[in-house]
Amino acid sequence: MNQTETFGPIGRRQFLRAGAAFAALAIAPIKLLASMVRPEGAFQATTVEATLAELGMQPVESSDIVLETPNIAENGAVVPVTVTSSIPNTSRIFVMVEKNPNPLAAIFDIPEGTEASVQTRVKVAQTCLLYGLVEADGKLYMTTRETKVTLGGCGG
Repeated sequence: MNQTETFGPIGRRQFLRAGAAFAALAIAPIKLLASMVRPEGAFQATTVEATLAELGMQPVESSDIVLETPNIAENGAVVPVTVTSSIPNTSRIFVMVEKNPNPLAAIFDIPEGTEASVQTRVKVAQTCLLYGLVEADGKLYMTTRETKVTLGGCGG
C-alpha cells in the first residue's frame, strides 16, 4: 500500500503536519480559556495579600455576603463552608483560608440568573480567618469569619 492509497492525494508527512497544526490551533484557545477560568497564580500564592494581588482586585467589606462556618471545627480536614451573596450580578464566589499554605481554596462561577450560594468543605490548617469573597460587576466584596480548629487539617 503506498502513501496516496492511505491518505488520499497528500503524503503521510503532510498529513501529520496538518494534523499537528490543527491540534495546536485547537488547543491554544482552550489554554487561554483555562487561564481565564482558573487563575493559577492565585491558587499558588502563599498569603492572602498575594492571592488578592493575583486576582487583581482589592475587596471591600460587605454585609450582603453571608459566610457560614462552624465556630469550632473538630476536624480541620473537612470544615463545611457556605457562602451566600445577595449582591446583584454576582458572577464568582471565592473561598480562602488565611493560614493555609495556599489560601485560595475554591472558586465558583455563578451563572446569570441563579442563586448565588455555594457549599463546600475545605481543609483548615489551624485556627484562622476564613474569607468569603464575591465578584460582582467587576468589583470584589468580602466577609470573614474565624474558625477554631481542634484537630489539624493540613498535615496536622
